Amino acid sequence: MVSAEFASTVRLGNVCSKIGSGATPRGGSKVYLERGECALIRSQNVYNDRFSLGGLVYIEPEHANQLNNVEVRSGDVLLNITGDSVARCCQVVDNILPARVNQHVAIIRPDSSKLDPMYLRYYLISPRMQAKMLSWARSGGTRNALTKGMIESFDVPMPDIREQRAIAQILGSLDDKIELNRQENHTLEAMAKAIFKSWFVDFGPVKAKTEGKKPVGINAETAKLFPSSFVDSELGLIPKGWQLTSVDKLIDFVIGGDWGKENPEGELVQPAYCVRGADIPPLQNAALSSKMPIRYINKSSMEKRALLPDDIVFEISGGSPTQQTGRTVLVSIGLLQRLNHPLICSNFCRLVRIKKQIPSCFIYFWLRWLYSIDSFWQYETGTTGIKNFAFKVFCKQHLLCLPPKELLSSFNERVKPLLKKRDVNGLQTQTLASIRDALLPKLLSGEIRVKGAEITGGGII
Repeated sequence: MVSAEFASTVRLGNVCSKIGSGATPRGGSKVYLERGECALIRSQNVYNDRFSLGGLVYIEPEHANQLNNVEVRSGDVLLNITGDSVARCCQVVDNILPARVNQHVAIIRPDSSKLDPMYLRYYLISPRMQAKMLSWARSGGTRNALTKGMIESFDVPMPDIREQRAIAQILGSLDDKIELNRQENHTLEAMAKAIFKSWFVDFGPVKAKTEGKKPVGINAETAKLFPSSFVDSELGLIPKGWQLTSVDKLIDFVIGGDWGKENPEGELVQPAYCVRGADIPPLQNAALSSKMPIRYINKSSMEKRALLPDDIVFEISGGSPTQQTGRTVLVSIGLLQRLNHPLICSNFCRLVRIKKQIPSCFIYFWLRWLYSIDSFWQYETGTTGIKNFAFKVFCKQHLLCLPPKELLSSFNERVKPLLKKRDVNGLQTQTLASIRDALLPKLLSGEIRVKGAEITGGGII
């Protein structure tokens, strides 16, 4: 690679066959489907690092026909143009086509013989362009918005099309590996959840033994740890020898978080990364939240609240009309080693430390299971504004079926390697993302050039 500056730029509107947004179908959200023939892409599907399938809805052909002028095609660049997610940008993924966009998302379709779509997408998510778009979006009215005229006026650096494609391939190969790690981590957690549900919710091995069958998926030594009969209990039939208990009896230490200050002030000089409710979903997948803030707290608070391996962070405030409060994340040594400051949780969360004889991963997956079956709605308080979770009431009243310690230990030995591999992937993803983020502005500005810009056999020569 050699250093140089790109000699020319092009006005985006001059090299695109389409720049435009869609609309909400007649009938609004009432016509949305969970499955259908045509997807409707909304702002919650568009992120800088990927196209998200979360919240993707579908519409009937009659509604799709009303939006034929905003048909999404393979390779199209999607840009959020209104609201808090303005300026987020990605490319559509082919497996959701056919699709349309609503009024909050713009389709940008460049002439691919002049401007490579993937290269354009990377240019639009570069720090310089993100700052520019956010500044422009905030310049008018009370709602963040990018207009068609603004988008058309963007000046895009224009190296030779072969170099554009080479730049896109370099950055894309890093993103491809990041996405593979993300998918593998989802699989690893799904495997751990499946083991937990089979053993401790469905009681699969116990049921098999009561029917005189060999339990599936476990060896003979593990099978011996499960009883071959059930007994009646307050929760219905449970495996013989297992006990009902409340969560508060299993907790060694619990304390609310600390929000501290944004900058050092007085005795508040100890820096720490702070987990908020919004940071929990990526952390569950061993991905560091890009917006997890650094806050400053005092020494005493740090000593009490610094998170340790196997601690559980429990969200006690937040949620929404359609989202429960009570998301959780299990802190690992791998996560803590990736941070250059201690980790705490915000005052909207609780630090929960489980007694040493109980594997924290067992309690963690139990809490995740309860969340997945909507068990936490009943513990929410408040009907307006921010919802709160009645944590003490939950801990005292919600019963847990606790297996013997030998079986808990077996579960821990089975699940820990999955979580460790997830952390390894998370570290690799963080490294790859750092490389990509360092390369992106240099490649797109021309500070670093791809020598020759030839692509053969998936590589650059």
